[in-house]
Amino acid sequence: MAKWFVAAKRADFNEISREFGISPVVARIIRNRDVVGKEQIRKYLHANLEELYAPTLLKGMREAAAILREKIREKKPIRIIGDYDVDGVCSAFILKKGLAFCAAQVDTAIPHRMRDGYGLNEHLVEEAAADGIDTIVTCDNGIAAAQQIALAKEYKMTVVVTDHHEVPYEEDGDGGRRYILPPADAVVDPKQPGCPYPFKEICGAVVAFKLVQELFAISGLPGLSADGRGVLEELLEFAALATVCDVMTLQDENRILVKYGLAMLQNSQNTGLRALMEVNGILPDGRGKKLGAFHLGFVIGPCMNASGRLDSAARALELLDSTDWEEAVPRAAFLKQLNDSRKEMTESFVREAVGLVENGAMAKDRVLVVFLPDCHESIAGIIAGRLRERYYKPVFVLTRGEEGVKGSGRSIETYHMYEEMTKCSHFFTRYGGHKMAAGLSMQEEDVEAFRLEINMLCRLTAEDLEEHILIDAAMPISYVSFDLVEELECLQPFGAGNPKPVFAHRNLLFLSAKILGKSGNAIRFTVADEQQKRWEMMYFGDRIAFEDYVVSKYSQKQLENLYEGRGEGVRLHVIYDPGIHIWQGKARLQLVMRNYQ
Repeated sequence: MAKWFVAAKRADFNEISREFGISPVVARIIRNRDVVGKEQIRKYLHANLEELYAPTLLKGMREAAAILREKIREKKPIRIIGDYDVDGVCSAFILKKGLAFCAAQVDTAIPHRMRDGYGLNEHLVEEAAADGIDTIVTCDNGIAAAQQIALAKEYKMTVVVTDHHEVPYEEDGDGGRRYILPPADAVVDPKQPGCPYPFKEICGAVVAFKLVQELFAISGLPGLSADGRGVLEELLEFAALATVCDVMTLQDENRILVKYGLAMLQNSQNTGLRALMEVNGILPDGRGKKLGAFHLGFVIGPCMNASGRLDSAARALELLDSTDWEEAVPRAAFLKQLNDSRKEMTESFVREAVGLVENGAMAKDRVLVVFLPDCHESIAGIIAGRLRERYYKPVFVLTRGEEGVKGSGRSIETYHMYEEMTKCSHFFTRYGGHKMAAGLSMQEEDVEAFRLEINMLCRLTAEDLEEHILIDAAMPISYVSFDLVEELECLQPFGAGNPKPVFAHRNLLFLSAKILGKSGNAIRFTVADEQQKRWEMMYFGDRIAFEDYVVSKYSQKQLENLYEGRGEGVRLHVIYDPGIHIWQGKARLQLVMRNYQ
């Protein structure tokens, strides 16, 4: 089980409270996020759009914008090549709309996951040459496509790369690295050597947004303003959506982008996005129903990703391009249907993967390499993420493709996946990624050898493989109030790098339980505090694991009594977060259990 720690970071919480008009509890939570000093606290609480970093701080940005400006003047055909995930689709939409506003002759191509694979490839380059394209602009890909870009240059095409992934490199004999940049006319990637950009953890859509911002600046077009509803304001919504869905850390600049992007999304002018919110029942209504980062990452994002997984990501881009409501709603409904199918497939293969891990040779491996030959390659990353959550280990899930094996990896904080893969790159016909996630292609006969070598190279200790949960404060549920929950809202947006505040309650009394949802993936509890006041508590984790724990700690009979609402109940230590649940216009406090012991 995970180890729990109550944060013990020190500061003068009363002084911070007085200075910024917040409670000492909120001051403590901010300190727990390693936000230190008055200026950093001010920026965390009150930063505005004017504090976004200048696009020109990105190495290659001036050159990229100047090239595109000249191509627009010359009326040269430009093709944007994105990727099939949310970041790739949003990046392509941002560049297409931004360049079109500058009067560019521009179209888009989104790789097909099964036919083309990730990012730029020879087929897409040859197709662009056959179509008479003068300039290719990549987004959310391209940094690892040196060979494909060299082919484009042979066709006399101009190439601009915009990406955010790690730059490929080779180890030299002295332990140093030789970075391999593609032979493009301009490369914009915050991770490339010599780039002075202050914050490297931006997604591909933000890099694309910065390029449009700089292109507007040199073209004399309106810039970004917090009180405007111009083109850049609309595009900011998609930069925010991609930031959340690509699980970028919500710190520094990303925090500003997502905060203001969410504010604009409450009244989004994009017909396709509003249709996707409508079919999922999350369209803001002005009566308390708001859109949060959770909805971006766990509702909108998965629907858009499902199009690239099970059909074509071009459908998601087509939805964003929609201007007619009657046309947009069926398109959105189709994406939701695809996502519902994806969920069913995922559950089936997660069960198969768990069986392989727990009953096979890899049970003691520190890095899990799971081969699911019949699994649809599009859900490999989702399954890897689920296994990582279950075992708290780095995970690769591999599937059989048309040519060899394809796979996706998901990592833990203590394991830099891309760097570890580079140590055994001889197994891969293609690979790329960053610290927390990666993609790869390889030959099927090398799967077992890869599993053995990646584990042999692994330096993770037992402590590295122990999940640590940091608790913001030990706080009985009786302290929760509407005022506290509303004050915690100033810490939004929550996500990677800025987790939702969590609290601990010892020996909480559970009186009853009820399974909810079509697939039984949620439990609603009635719990009681020290004054015997009853509260509603939800749990959205692994139901089977929870039930097994209660049986091991108490008995099968007491678990049955809990579901029947009989007996004295059971007591557990819990980690929880408080919130407000709105149903039919009425608000009530609701607790969500995050962990238990």
